[in-house]
Amino acid sequence: MWKAAILGFQHLLAMYSGDVLVPLLIGGALHFNAMQMAYLISADIFMCGVATLLQLKRTRLTGIGLPVVLGCAVQAVTPLSAIGTHYGVGAMYGAIISAGAFVFLSAGWFSKIKHLFPPVVTGSLITIIGFTLIPVGFQDLGGGNVAAKNFGDPKFLLIGFLTMAIILGLSVFAKGFMKSLAILAGILIGTLIAGAMGMVSLSAVGQASWFHLPQFFYFGTPKFEWSSILTMILVSLTTMVESTGVFFALAEITGKKIEEADLKRGYRAEGIAVILGGLFNTFPYSTFSENVGVVQLSGVKTRKPIYFSALFLILLGLLPKIGALATVIPDSVLGGAMIVMFGMVGVQGIRMLQQVDFKDNNNLLVSAISIGLGLGVTVYPQIFQALPQSLQIIMNNGVVIGSFSAVILNVLFNMMPRREVRTAQAQLNTTAQGKSRHN
Repeated sequence: MWKAAILGFQHLLAMYSGDVLVPLLIGGALHFNAMQMAYLISADIFMCGVATLLQLKRTRLTGIGLPVVLGCAVQAVTPLSAIGTHYGVGAMYGAIISAGAFVFLSAGWFSKIKHLFPPVVTGSLITIIGFTLIPVGFQDLGGGNVAAKNFGDPKFLLIGFLTMAIILGLSVFAKGFMKSLAILAGILIGTLIAGAMGMVSLSAVGQASWFHLPQFFYFGTPKFEWSSILTMILVSLTTMVESTGVFFALAEITGKKIEEADLKRGYRAEGIAVILGGLFNTFPYSTFSENVGVVQLSGVKTRKPIYFSALFLILLGLLPKIGALATVIPDSVLGGAMIVMFGMVGVQGIRMLQQVDFKDNNNLLVSAISIGLGLGVTVYPQIFQALPQSLQIIMNNGVVIGSFSAVILNVLFNMMPRREVRTAQAQLNTTAQGKSRHN
């Protein structure tokens, strides 16, 4: 049990910074004060734990039953900030609740498209998810803020690469339980070294309160504005596509087969989590791809550590002062760990692509174009800045663009009858009709 608890804490650290970033960005855009920000972060972390439990526990209606951790969908930052600024906080939470209801109700329909995700699509999708996240890791490695004058400071790079070296060293040379804790050990040792260099501040811990209970409608009651609802439904579709890729990646790692019923339960669990996020005035939640790398690298494929991680998230949400301890980890330390984890996710996708027959030029085109589009949009999302805001929500996401490309191209190239097949079939039909007339 204590080993599972430590592994659960490792999962928590892997996702914590990415999830805390969302309330910081949205709260900053809406000009929340210090007390409001404290509630927003605490309630968000609490809801991450609740959402994770919903997905872990398989019931008749909900739960994918895989070792997944849920957090706030980062692609929701820009649209939620825009909705909150133009229509108010109430419209923002009304849109989140509506989007959650859409995800829950559309789960059955969305789960029926499993046949659209053969290895050439899922492998491309997982590769895109991993490699499009690597720039985020490099940004943190350089200090987090690209606009800062000290971005790329040698001390940031030293700490980041040192963290990476510790993780790699333990992964290669450690044995047993210590080998599975490589990421956690790298983050903790990197933070201690950074603290010795004066790069760690404990002020956030001193300012945080000891106890904070999430409340319904803390910032106000929801208001339902149609354009805001439509925007968040579009965002929900993108997160469902990304979650599908994560489900298939974890199924590949754990050796479990994903059925239509499993996908349906998984989408429903995320839909309920999104509705609860709106009710508690937090955010929409989806499966975090960061933790796929933790499962792969640690080699621990059971759900028990994730249950501990969910429990820790709930406790941290109730005890902000303890939760604030995780915020003292320097960005450069997290960046070093992220590069390893995201690289592992990308390579998992490549391993899935090994099942594909690339002698078939169509498969080669599906994978090459989709991965190229996903990485290109990730590097230059501003290429679509002239499009309407509602379209930018979809087009600015490399994972979504790459996913849609892989699905559509696979349908066109591999699932629709090819011209030569149709021609041969027509010739066979003509011959058969001729013989019939002759007889």
